[in-house]
Amino acid sequence: MQIEKENWSLVIEPNEKWWNLRLKEIWSYRELVLIFVRRDIVAVYKQTILGPLWFFLAPIFTVVAYTFVFGSIAGMSTDGIPGPVFYLSGTTLWGYFSTCFTATSNTFTDNAAIFGKVYFPRMIAPIATVVSTLFKFGVQLLMFFSLLAYYMLFTDANIEITKWAWLFPLLVVMMGGLALGVGIILSALTTKYRDLKNFIGFGVTLLMYVSPVIYPVSAVPDSYKWFIKFNPISPIIEAFRLGFTGVGTVDAIDLVYSGAFISIVLLIGIILFHRVERTFMDTV
Repeated sequence: MQIEKENWSLVIEPNEKWWNLRLKEIWSYRELVLIFVRRDIVAVYKQTILGPLWFFLAPIFTVVAYTFVFGSIAGMSTDGIPGPVFYLSGTTLWGYFSTCFTATSNTFTDNAAIFGKVYFPRMIAPIATVVSTLFKFGVQLLMFFSLLAYYMLFTDANIEITKWAWLFPLLVVMMGGLALGVGIILSALTTKYRDLKNFIGFGVTLLMYVSPVIYPVSAVPDSYKWFIKFNPISPIIEAFRLGFTGVGTVDAIDLVYSGAFISIVLLIGIILFHRVERTFMDTV
């Protein structure tokens, strides 16, 4: 007698190879990504008075403080463009990276409750964070473009949009990919070494000061430029600034280096994340 083949909804298989990234499984749960994105956005506005206005107020206060401290008091160079435009061109992309990195680095600890109740690819959570943060980034980007238009139309500021602006979508993807890669690596490590969480806030602040967020690469002494350019974030911010303001120290080789660095970090992060998710409930 021949037994009919059954269609199972769940198949238990032997241990997979370390190089299996399970991208097909993640794609099959793509609708769950949208649900998580909606959850993250709604959670930001819940029980707030000003709602989305906070996305405008934070960068405004930051730019005012930077302009006063680093521009007026310290006299730091802005490559000849108005201070508000210069600082906002750096903090807009940097804010996207820092928000994504901070959130993804806490993936296991913040989602332990739901991870312990139902199965789905755990990578869905950090991916949804990177996507949902695009909403906040879009709001702040709108403010940057509005400020840019004001200076270009109503002042004689030396600002121009160059061909580098066409790389804008790629720059956003690179910044999100770097935040995801570094974030999930740290998230995997914090399941066992909890004290690493204390390094997140300090590390983000330290990384900002070694990135050209509040100063241009051209203002860095030649003996230290190699160190700044070694940072994969530097070419991304400089390329964005060059594209929308006309000033910046970057070339194609720098972006190729950043792309290669990000790809390696992201690959290592995904592999490590998948290995840790099997046993993280025993340590979280």
